[in-house]
Amino acid sequence: MAKQKSKRRPTDVVGNAVHVMGLATGQFSEPPKAEKNEAAVALGRLGGLKGGRARKKALTKKQRVEAARKAARSRWGHL
Repeated sequence: MAKQKSKRRPTDVVGNAVHVMGLATGQFSEPPKAEKNEAAVALGRLGGLKGGRARKKALTKKQRVEAARKAARSRWGHL
């Protein structure tokens, strides 16, 4: 999961209620969403579609298995 660049919303109920009321009354405002460059999006998607296959081709089976184990350990900690 990617980290958010903007301020995070409060996790407690009261803090979140204050935040929502501030947004509703105009006291707080959400940052404007940036427009995406369509050409950059297309190039990123093109590279993303190639990346996994290229990585699989470059690594040996043993390296892929070890990478998967390391990922599982970091995710769940008990494998």
